Amino acid sequence: MSAVIEERRGRIALLKLNNPPVNGLGWPVREGLDAAIDRLGKDADVDAIVVTGDGRMFCAGADIREFGTTPPEHVRGLGKILTDLEAMEKPVVAAIHGVAAGGGLELALGCHHRVCGPKTKLGLPEVSLGILPGAGGTQRLPRVAGVAKALEMIVSGRLVSEKEAFKAGIVDELVDGDVDAVIDAAVAAAEKLAAAGVPPRRSGERSDGLKEAQGNPSLFDDFRKSMAKRARGMNAPYACVRCVEAATTMALADGLQYERDEFVKLVDAIEAKSMRHAFFAEREVAKIPDVPADTPTRPIQNAGVIGCGTMGGGIAMVFANAGLPVTVIESEQSALDAGLEKIANNYAATVSKGRLSQEEMDRRMGLITGATDLTELAATDIVVEAVFENMDVKKELFARLDKVCKPGVILATNTSTLDVDEIASATSRPQDVIGTHFFSPANVMRLMENVRGEKTADEVIATVMKLSKTLGKVGVLVGVCHGFVGNRMLHQYLREAMFLVEEGALPQDIDRVIYDFGLPMGPFAMCDLAGNDVGWRVRQEQIKAQGGTPSNARYSGTIADKICDLGRFGQKTGKGWFKYGDGRTPTPDPDVEAIILETSKELGFARREISDEEILQRCLYPLVNEGAKILDEGIALRASDIDVVWMHGYGFPRFRGGPMFWADTIGLQTIAETMQRFEKEQGPWMAPSPLLLKLAADGKGFGDA
Repeated sequence: MSAVIEERRGRIALLKLNNPPVNGLGWPVREGLDAAIDRLGKDADVDAIVVTGDGRMFCAGADIREFGTTPPEHVRGLGKILTDLEAMEKPVVAAIHGVAAGGGLELALGCHHRVCGPKTKLGLPEVSLGILPGAGGTQRLPRVAGVAKALEMIVSGRLVSEKEAFKAGIVDELVDGDVDAVIDAAVAAAEKLAAAGVPPRRSGERSDGLKEAQGNPSLFDDFRKSMAKRARGMNAPYACVRCVEAATTMALADGLQYERDEFVKLVDAIEAKSMRHAFFAEREVAKIPDVPADTPTRPIQNAGVIGCGTMGGGIAMVFANAGLPVTVIESEQSALDAGLEKIANNYAATVSKGRLSQEEMDRRMGLITGATDLTELAATDIVVEAVFENMDVKKELFARLDKVCKPGVILATNTSTLDVDEIASATSRPQDVIGTHFFSPANVMRLMENVRGEKTADEVIATVMKLSKTLGKVGVLVGVCHGFVGNRMLHQYLREAMFLVEEGALPQDIDRVIYDFGLPMGPFAMCDLAGNDVGWRVRQEQIKAQGGTPSNARYSGTIADKICDLGRFGQKTGKGWFKYGDGRTPTPDPDVEAIILETSKELGFARREISDEEILQRCLYPLVNEGAKILDEGIALRASDIDVVWMHGYGFPRFRGGPMFWADTIGLQTIAETMQRFEKEQGPWMAPSPLLLKLAADGKGFGDA
């Protein structure tokens, strides 16, 4: 089957891109399109051309699997093809439906007229892959839609609706109906344009959209300032701005060359490779080798959540947001009322910001029912437990659920650290028990760490992985161990941050280094946000159980405990590792520094200057090392799954590809040697994992494991 299907509608040639499922612009499609443009331009029986996509969409853009490869010599790049397409004397009309993204929108912009159907998304999302539109998008979109609109769309990578695109001038006609109606309208437009006998309106020859920038010299500098926070650490967004700016000062041909030069600099850089890795990792994570894609799943038509605190309330919102009725259980009516009120307030805050309609808020609240009796869950399809992180409490609850719930219900625990198998042992149906670790705030964070127990049934795993998508989450299947993947690695990171403070660094030093690396906040601001009292209470229980602080091991809770003893629990108390004058912005506190200096002296440390490099290595290399242990133990299926956990659960920068991919870019030999040095300097907890040593010795990376 040809990659470009050609049909005739009278004297109109209809070209359909045919590369399912998304009509990606791989080299066979480009080859077919290039040949058709050349042939039809010379065909005296053709008055005009309509370009569309076969199947469910126009075109979702480039085939990113081709990046870094070399196509056959005779196949030209999309940019050159579109230059010839735009230059045609015969009118060319794009019939857009479904999606026109990336190279797909660039193709449409190369056409002379654009007809668009309903429920269509259009945009240039290349920045999310660490690159920029490389086939004229940065040059034609500002000429058509205006500079401000082009900058916003290209730098954010946001896809807009067909209505927004029409308002911006990106499409010329909106059509109601299915794809056939869109094609019919495009053919009619092509016939009309051909009959008019006037030169085609070429996007690259338009200048009206450039006037706003040409009359406002500070526009680009102002935009760079506005994007500085979200573009932190990245190159692609700034390259996008430079290219749009070039469109306002250069002729089209020169601007296209400038864009191409910038694209070439980006496409093989670490940033782009990391973001391509993230793209593929997010798709690979759904594949479970021993749970085939055709594994039967259980219907989930309603849900129950036990606990209506911060986490339980957030999980209830997740189900309601997905359109699923949910019953929330609390032990006391007062706690239930408070929880439901907090849910309503969360929705109301979103409404006040214009991100949710009052009607939609009312619909979602209507899906949430409160109760204080577990028997209300008797007919529920899935129950998610979100109670206090205590094994005895959870086992007692699951034993009660075992008696109350119907056969076939999925019993899920939101535990962040505890043994799912032990929780399952409290029931007569361990095959129905699974971990669903939502991340806080559950209604915002996209990660779901789905924890398979030893006896969890395949259909339960398949159902929960499918449910993750329904809930708008990225589900990652992991195994049972203390802390699973994310929190087990986090422990290594936080421990070293605490040790660095004892040795000579200050919280603001460490947080600055980690923030500059690309995480949304450093470890101390993160602890203040989460609440320092959570870990403090756990440590107090451990100390009590052990009969006092261990005297034969370094204890990383010392300074943290002194801070909590003063009631400095973080943002919620206005003071923690930092002080919070406005409630949210961390400010270094001399009182904390005094506690740190005093404790370092008590512990026998001669405080020293600690470099930014050591801070980064001490915090992140042990995190990677723990990831290697997790991979070696089979707790995670793939190194890329660990990357997905850390990107979506902890904000590890996407432009670094996640911790394991980032480690591969550093070189595992470098990390292994550094960990061996740390082991000698710090202690046995820094010993490099066997897998790390083996891969380093073999010159391989985690991607090869």
